[in-house]
Amino acid sequence: MLKKPTHDEDEYFARAEIDRRRALAASHNLAEAESQRLQQLHHMKCPKCGYDLERIDFRGVAIDKCFHCNGTFLDADELELLAGHAEENLLHKIAHVFKR
Repeated sequence: MLKKPTHDEDEYFARAEIDRRRALAASHNLAEAESQRLQQLHHMKCPKCGYDLERIDFRGVAIDKCFHCNGTFLDADELELLAGHAEENLLHKIAHVFKR
């Protein structure tokens, strides 16, 4: 009989995967010129459809919204700001997994 993973085990593996991806991203040392070129090419563009993102205010947090595909995107720490500080808040629990 298979044992279902506990919440702590799920959180551990989610954090381990995030740490692995961060280390991989940090290991890509792009030249400064190439880094700036990529940033200019992709800055404020929707990662789903490529259209321009617009900054909107949502509950006091400036988030990025694509009005073409209706995607909503958050920068670092914006999920935590939206989640607030309530320990039982679902967004807080999700944010906790992705916290650095």
